[in-house]
Amino acid sequence: MSEKQPIIVIDRETGKAFEETVLGEKWMRWAYQDSSSSVIEKLLFRSSALSKAMGWYYDSPLSKSKIQSAIDELDIDTEEFADPQASFASFNEFFIRHLKEGTRPFDNASDSIVSPADGRVLVFPELEEDTFVPVKGHPFSIRKMLPDIAEQYIGGALAIVRLCPADYHRYHFPCAGEIIDAKALPGAYHSVNPIALGAGPDVFGENKRCYTRIKTENAGTMCYVEVGAFGVGSIVNTKTAGHVEKMDEKGYFKFGGSTVVVVFEPGTVKFRDDLIANSAAGKETLVKVGQPFATALQGVKVA
Repeated sequence: MSEKQPIIVIDRETGKAFEETVLGEKWMRWAYQDSSSSVIEKLLFRSSALSKAMGWYYDSPLSKSKIQSAIDELDIDTEEFADPQASFASFNEFFIRHLKEGTRPFDNASDSIVSPADGRVLVFPELEEDTFVPVKGHPFSIRKMLPDIAEQYIGGALAIVRLCPADYHRYHFPCAGEIIDAKALPGAYHSVNPIALGAGPDVFGENKRCYTRIKTENAGTMCYVEVGAFGVGSIVNTKTAGHVEKMDEKGYFKFGGSTVVVVFEPGTVKFRDDLIANSAAGKETLVKVGQPFATALQGVKVA
């Protein structure tokens, strides 16, 4: 088994580095890093059966007893909840909770692109051809992730927002625009944790995923991708057509780790300096939905 290397994340609000706590870390390292586990890995992560079974359980009232232990273990702030904890009839009702109004403030300037979700962010300011390489990972390809629309984004910019079980699991539009198309792609259920990325499975090209293209006023046509992962009961998009405003809800992930990827055409955005610097140093940045993410470069549309 490979030597354990910690997952280091920079907390954007404090500027301090911390080691991420991974639920089931020992089991995950066995599945992805132990040569004896290849058959088990294939059965668990390339099939949807176990993730669907977990989804059923976490949708059922049987799972309600797990809520308090998750809050305690993951240090989740219950003061942010829009609804009282006692109102959740299942673990998934807790997991896809709404937040109180004003909990996630955001910059409304038309050239400001905001983070689409709470999570750990890596940015790639300018892709070399179609390739991006996450922390401790292997090269991944836009052509494989978006097989029918990739050419539009060759040489563009890309950001990965990795959600963990402790995070708020609703995701939002990072700017205003018009939805022009959407598609769901079937696939496997590999973990999106860096432990899995470093082990070689093509998470972004093999996992179940959905993409939506959004024509924006001054950031080109953005592609917004939801990537399913091990334990994710489902990807639920609640807004699938028409005009959207910045920070409108786009959808949510049911239980499990999961990821949002946003891809921009060449020359349309510049990511924020701290995200660029931390990513270049091989560290993810913990951000909240609505926080400054990038600046649009195509000018502000004048009425």
